[in-house]
Amino acid sequence: MVHTDWYKNTVFYQIWPRSFRDGNGDGMGDLYGVIEKLDYIKSLGCDGIWFSPLYPSPGADCGYDISDYMDIDPQFGGMEAFETCLREAHNRGMKVIMDLVINHTSDEHEWFQKSRRRIDPYTDYYIWRPLRDDGKLPNNWDSHFEGKAWTFDPVRREYYLHLFAVKQPDLNMDNPLVREEVKKIMRFWLDKGVDGFREDVITFISKKEGLPDDRILPVYKGIFYYNHGPHIHAYLREFRDEVLSQYDCMTLAEAPMVTPKVALKYIDEGPDKQIDMMIQNEAMCADCFFQDYFPTKFHLRKLKRAFRTWQKKLDGKGWNMLFLENHDHPRIISRYGSEAFREASGKMLATAYLFQKGTPFLYQGQEIGMTNWHPSSWEDYEDVATRYYYTHKARKLTPRQRLHKLWRCSRDSARTLMQWDDSENAGFTTGKPWFAVNENYREINVARQEPDRNSVLNYYRLAIGLRKKLSCVRWGTYQEYRKGSDWLYMYSMRDDRQKILVICSFSDRVRKFRPPKEFHLDKGKRILCNYPEPEEDRLNPYEARVYFWN
Repeated sequence: MVHTDWYKNTVFYQIWPRSFRDGNGDGMGDLYGVIEKLDYIKSLGCDGIWFSPLYPSPGADCGYDISDYMDIDPQFGGMEAFETCLREAHNRGMKVIMDLVINHTSDEHEWFQKSRRRIDPYTDYYIWRPLRDDGKLPNNWDSHFEGKAWTFDPVRREYYLHLFAVKQPDLNMDNPLVREEVKKIMRFWLDKGVDGFREDVITFISKKEGLPDDRILPVYKGIFYYNHGPHIHAYLREFRDEVLSQYDCMTLAEAPMVTPKVALKYIDEGPDKQIDMMIQNEAMCADCFFQDYFPTKFHLRKLKRAFRTWQKKLDGKGWNMLFLENHDHPRIISRYGSEAFREASGKMLATAYLFQKGTPFLYQGQEIGMTNWHPSSWEDYEDVATRYYYTHKARKLTPRQRLHKLWRCSRDSARTLMQWDDSENAGFTTGKPWFAVNENYREINVARQEPDRNSVLNYYRLAIGLRKKLSCVRWGTYQEYRKGSDWLYMYSMRDDRQKILVICSFSDRVRKFRPPKEFHLDKGKRILCNYPEPEEDRLNPYEARVYFWN
């Protein structure tokens, strides 16, 4: 099997299945709904789909707590519906990648149920520790979702490690039998025709020997003892050499707290390459410290530094993954743009990242400019991390302050129902929906934007179409200008045949600007702009332009 780099010319669309489209009227998004909308996804210019988890799951973390890796949950249509969807996507020339969640399983997985009963060979499939003589937990590590990272199991009478929810016990990847299980899972889906995997928190799978206490960090204790752990590269090489290299597939790694220097240890395009691309979150931290629940004021220079660093440091060495939204972050217009200038800022943000070098990903609803929702009660939220934050971590805030922080920070803002039209439930379902629809769906929906040539939706189509025609975007060199500006983002992409200049205003007022001296705008062709009549030396609020020379 020849292993190619097809992903470098692909634009992916991420589907959060339960909120995308309900095709059978039971209120839950499903694969029947996806099949209905494949032509819509293709019309965006997207030729790849990333599915968030479709596997059977109790739903403690919206499917990231898997109880069976080799099946499709009946609520999404089961295996038959998946095979039909995969076939229909391939018939349209579209690739399909799945979420591979192997740091942890559900506590309802057969492996865990046998491990807690010490049934061989599953006894050491998970990370167990006995009660300590002093009555303390095995170590002081924190989970990312629910308090401390250890929970006592009354059956086994030991503690198990869970870096995320209580119902998500961590697998013991140091056990060779567990790694063989992972290889079986990969082969199962690749043999079905799946084109690759997005690997969930894959850099967490190797823990430091002895699981020592963390005496450095005040929060998220332990992360430096399991992120990029001692055997991570050996395990990823094992998966690649024994499975992935035998298929024409791609891998995308979720990698919290990763820098370009660290990323290149995984994705350097040399003989030791283990992963094709990494999801980096530095571009998601321009309005927060470390992660969304530590919000700060938005700083454009911080965003530009992240873009610039990854473009420069990976150039010629590794391949970038480009994104501004996914299921783990609030909507980008509500963060980096402006709900008051929703259409202009939505188009500008699209321009800011779609013309960089790398493989772009869109998240469902991003292409129509969906925004954060405003629930009336914290109980409307479904996300396990959001509910734990409200009830345990934000108790010093008033209920109103806590609710505002959830609006600002919760992952559920990106998980509301896809807004298809202005009918009841935004056209998502004819039944009772599993989750909320944003109250602005009558104004923001696909049906309303389809016939409007100036809509956010059709702007995305135009921008993606241009990107695919420009060799300088896919294979050229990135150069940034006015690096110190706190409102203007301006960069060029160029190769030996053509060049473009991308101009983006992050300001909510009219601003004067001058292009770099080497670019004469009157000699270039303006190929994209989100305003109908731009002024030569002024930018409107959240204006974006792209100029072309050959």
